[in-house]
Amino acid sequence: MTIPTILPALDAHYEVAIVGGGQAGLSMSYYLKQAGIGHIVFEKYVQTHAWRTQRWDAFSLVTPNWQCQLPGHPYAGDDPHGFMRREQIVDYLDGFIAKVNAPVREGVEVREVAPLASGGFALRTSIGETTAGQVVVASGCYQEPIVPRLAERLPAGIVQLHSADYRNPHSLPEGAVLVVGSGQSGAQIAEDLHLAGRRVHLATGDAPRCARFYRGRDVVDWLADMGYYDKAVSEHPLREGVRDNTNHYVTGRDGGRDIDLRAFALQGMRLHGTLTDLDGTRLGFAPNLKANLDQADQVYNRINASIDSWIAAQGISAPPGAAYVAPWEPDPAQADMLDLRAEGIAAVIWCIGFAPDFKWVNAPVFNGRGHPVHARGISSQPGLYFLGLPWLHTWGSGRFSGVARDAEYLAEHITDLAGAPALRYA
Repeated sequence: MTIPTILPALDAHYEVAIVGGGQAGLSMSYYLKQAGIGHIVFEKYVQTHAWRTQRWDAFSLVTPNWQCQLPGHPYAGDDPHGFMRREQIVDYLDGFIAKVNAPVREGVEVREVAPLASGGFALRTSIGETTAGQVVVASGCYQEPIVPRLAERLPAGIVQLHSADYRNPHSLPEGAVLVVGSGQSGAQIAEDLHLAGRRVHLATGDAPRCARFYRGRDVVDWLADMGYYDKAVSEHPLREGVRDNTNHYVTGRDGGRDIDLRAFALQGMRLHGTLTDLDGTRLGFAPNLKANLDQADQVYNRINASIDSWIAAQGISAPPGAAYVAPWEPDPAQADMLDLRAEGIAAVIWCIGFAPDFKWVNAPVFNGRGHPVHARGISSQPGLYFLGLPWLHTWGSGRFSGVARDAEYLAEHITDLAGAPALRYA
């Protein structure tokens, strides 16, 4: 897929403009086409760009293939309980792109969206200006890789990468590697390096973890039966606060398994608390390694206990379960410092996430941290919507499993609004 070198001019007006050509924007296009609503999809790069360029070589889904339920394009392979690898995911998405056949303008960056006093929106793009009756922001919230200012003071000879740019262990210089962050990306990249025989240091955070398989089934299968993926954010004990939660670390690699940092420590990986400071060549970490590991294991056991309760309540016959028991504990007397030079650290991989970048959306619909305020994707600005965000409506909203439901809901709202006289533009 290539970006055309000469782009045709924009129309003066579109009924609906969708910003973002990933699975969310294409899902919205799918339903708008069904409803007969004219629209345009703007994509800065190429469709499903992030899946093609921001995943490492050994990347695989952490949810089973059967959860891939993009609209009109459910998983149709022969391994529904397996986990697609990166190249298989791209093939799956290419099939979706072909089915939707969306009216996409690739290579076009939307630089500003602003409400018009008369209704609708003005859009300023990299190839000109246009207007739209309604706008769907489907660009996600993982736009700006987070790298702390501390990185500026690391010795010049150390290679630094964000998780979005990591590809494989062989692409890094020889020597030890420090991975900062133990969420899904950090834990999986640390494992990737560890399996390749690299000396790995992992600076942990407060990410929770879960089992891959428990009592004879994938934990995702149990949680789906229990209705977890259908629970609305309004029904969650944390309400909108759940949107700030870090995803549980687990892996679908090699058929799927737990990621157990304590087991890695027994095998030689050096675990640290949360990275806090740098003094010359010496990194300092918070004295919270034990707390981070304990908290992750508590979540692990709590999820399994909820499955135990479900099995008992439903009278299901299943293999017995057991609580996780820690096989390793950090030494509380050991100072948590790391001399980069003495340990031969050749590379640092920052796995501490992304920040949203909605500065180009010039509308008063954001909270103090730059996140959109919405109700199931509908903002307080009439005609402005968000799609594809984590916990937009349910746990599956930011995934292949739930984005179709969210897109269909917004498409119905858009269709109703498009029929109102005030939104019929010349």
